[in-house]
Amino acid sequence: MGNRGMEELIPLVNKLQDAFSSIGQSCHLDLPQIAVVGGQSAGKSSVLENFVGRDFLPRGSGIVTRRPLILQLIFSKTEYAEFLHCKSKKFTDFDEVRQEIEAETDRVTGTNKGISPMPINLRVYSPHVLNLTLIDLPGITKVPVGDQPADIEYQIKDMILQFISRESSLILAVTPANMDLANSDALKLAKEVDPQGLRTIGVITKLDLMDEGTDARDILENKLLPLRRGYIGVVNRSQKDIEGKKDIRAALAAERKFFLSHPAYRHMADRMGTPHLQKILNQQLTNHIRELLPTLRSKLQSQLLSLEKEVEEYKNFRPDDPTRKTKALLQMVQQFGVDFEKRIEGSGDQVDTLELSGGARINRIFHERFPFELVKMEFDEKDLRREISYAIKNIHGVRTGLFTPDLAFEAIVKKQVVKLKEPCLKCVDLVIQELINTVRQCTSKLSSYPRLREETERIVTTYIREREGRTKDQILLLIDIEQSYINTNHEDFIGFANCYYTEQLVTGAQQRSTQLNKKRAIPNQVIRRGWLTINNISLMKGGSKEYWFVLTAESLSWYKDDEEKEKKYMLPLDNLKIRDVEKGFMSNKHVFAIFNTEQRNVYKDLRQIELACDSQEDVDSWKASFLRAGVYPEKDQAENEDGAQENTFSMDPQLERQVETIRNLVDSYVAIINKSIRDLMPKTIMHLMINNTKAFIHHELLAYLYSSADQSSLMEESADQAQRRDDMLRMYHALKEALNIIGDISTSTVSTPVPPPVDDTWLQSSSSHSPTPQRRPVSSMHPPGRPPAVRGPTPGPPLIPMPVGTAASFTAPPIPSRPGPQSVFANNDPFSAPPQIPSRPARIPPGIPPGVPRRPPPSAPARPFF
Repeated sequence: MGNRGMEELIPLVNKLQDAFSSIGQSCHLDLPQIAVVGGQSAGKSSVLENFVGRDFLPRGSGIVTRRPLILQLIFSKTEYAEFLHCKSKKFTDFDEVRQEIEAETDRVTGTNKGISPMPINLRVYSPHVLNLTLIDLPGITKVPVGDQPADIEYQIKDMILQFISRESSLILAVTPANMDLANSDALKLAKEVDPQGLRTIGVITKLDLMDEGTDARDILENKLLPLRRGYIGVVNRSQKDIEGKKDIRAALAAERKFFLSHPAYRHMADRMGTPHLQKILNQQLTNHIRELLPTLRSKLQSQLLSLEKEVEEYKNFRPDDPTRKTKALLQMVQQFGVDFEKRIEGSGDQVDTLELSGGARINRIFHERFPFELVKMEFDEKDLRREISYAIKNIHGVRTGLFTPDLAFEAIVKKQVVKLKEPCLKCVDLVIQELINTVRQCTSKLSSYPRLREETERIVTTYIREREGRTKDQILLLIDIEQSYINTNHEDFIGFANCYYTEQLVTGAQQRSTQLNKKRAIPNQVIRRGWLTINNISLMKGGSKEYWFVLTAESLSWYKDDEEKEKKYMLPLDNLKIRDVEKGFMSNKHVFAIFNTEQRNVYKDLRQIELACDSQEDVDSWKASFLRAGVYPEKDQAENEDGAQENTFSMDPQLERQVETIRNLVDSYVAIINKSIRDLMPKTIMHLMINNTKAFIHHELLAYLYSSADQSSLMEESADQAQRRDDMLRMYHALKEALNIIGDISTSTVSTPVPPPVDDTWLQSSSSHSPTPQRRPVSSMHPPGRPPAVRGPTPGPPLIPMPVGTAASFTAPPIPSRPGPQSVFANNDPFSAPPQIPSRPARIPPGIPPGVPRRPPPSAPARPFF
């Protein structure tokens, strides 16, 4: 393609892209859009084509571009084009691209000059372009023709403003040289969205079509109607050249020849033409890239610092070093033991704030789950009374007993003690499961060495299973010990030692039983606080709502919030029981219910209140708290019915009194055993299982690991860990390389400074039709009575500061000089910007003070340009 400057930027951008690709990231440079704005037939499409270096846009008189063309240039190894509306087709012939643009325009707008804001999206893939977006916009017109609407002018302006309002877009305001510049709609639209003039470049076309004896020298020197970034003159191909298939390269050569040979432009030929326009635009792209470099550098440096610590241990890493393997094995086993103990005993560092784990879960099993299981099997009232009556009758045999047999008491107690085995063994199983889960959590740090992790889990889990057998044997032994001797002389037992007569025994037992039932806890003692949702309030009454509940030994209260200032209700615990409720189909809550055994409403018109928790663990915990308060679970209804059917026999008053006596004695003695078991179970499990497991890990695990496998196989890294180490080292070096590339770009490229502001108030006056001498900054220097001439130099320096590199060079006429150094485009390219050439002899000696009129060159009187 013909844009040499763009091709020089491609390696620079590719370096950045490669640097970021090596670290698995993308480099979003977001290069600016370049929008071409101007009137009809001003040469916008030609300017765009010359910038790209390809001949592919429609040409003609009148309004040719009738839909916005969004041209995306994409760097690729092959060259082709494709449209968004026909992505499956690739165009390699750019004449076909032009035909497709014309056909697609006619398809939407018709063939009679209609317009549409719907853009045509064209992508050009080429090895000679940067990833840029160029926009060719319809020409500004004022009079509708053909199928154009009456408000064509406003529609086109709105369409243009949509594209040039973006801060990242560069605006090429194209104006033909044979038009009054002060009336340029392109410059006025650019002024609306770019009041500082930082994004606007004036482009003067059709310089070769000006009337003979006139030129645009004052405009191009930025003296007449100045812009902050000045003007660049270009000479595009004529319609005859286009029809004659004149090549863009030949057109660029003709343009260069025109500026070198024209007497008004030869002294600034190196700042005119399409190559210079390309250079200016490419300088803006370079500036944009340089502005992004500090952000990119900061991003890379922060990533590099985050990797420094981890990479430090990998820099001198030798995978096969036996010393390293031995050291790593010792450290990991020691760390595993420390982590296991911290999870069981608790620790202040690395606390899990999302859920219970390790020792906290085991504590819940000991003091909430296990007591709940004991209470569930304890209260089976009808079966117990029936068993006591059968025991008394069987002991008396054929005789009618006069006294309550103590053998019946012992038989019933032993049977109740045997029932303790199931909840005790279940408690051991729950603790074992938690220990195994804790071991797996602690071995997660050994994931770098899968064989070591696997062996550690296997050895410790096997040891826990061995301790399981011993622990269960010990617990069963405790229960057998309780069965072996019934100690009726226990200080908490309400037996015969405290009563002398049977009647007194019954009365004392009843009184003690009543006291025990009422002795749930200290009155007004708070057992638990927490959030619960009342789940069964109808939508008409507000629906389910969350409240702050407070459970005491005598009541259940709930409040609006945890400040406990606004009490909603207080429910006494008398005659209350708990039942399970099935989880709703669409609900993720876990529910249990509280009801009154006397069929009374519990809350307002509700026979039961359903309380919802987020997890089953919370439900179990609340149930255990209600047990402490004396609210027990409901017995299964089917069992109640079976028991009622079987209990059809009748008891005489004497037998009923004996059953009641033994029932109370059994209740008293079983309570003693439960209290003892609740105390001994956690101690037994801690001693025989948990403490022994901790000691095993600290003192014997390492020996078992050495005996199970050789050190090399244990410390063999996983493929994932080796890959992670390699990736980290590669990332580290890639980040350093990317930083070096950014440093190279910073030193090898130069930012072009923004020109200083100029007096562009002429753009704000929309009522003027031609420049007046008062608005020209040099008009005061003309002799009185002489009309301002467009052609020829203006005497005196400009009154307004000119942009760097343009106006500054025109404060005095150029003097003959040697050719200057070649620009970035002069690398043996016949179409690059020409070198400095000796200008004509100065028309005014350099020593003449500014403001003194000089002799005009002999020529025909110049006609006003505008």
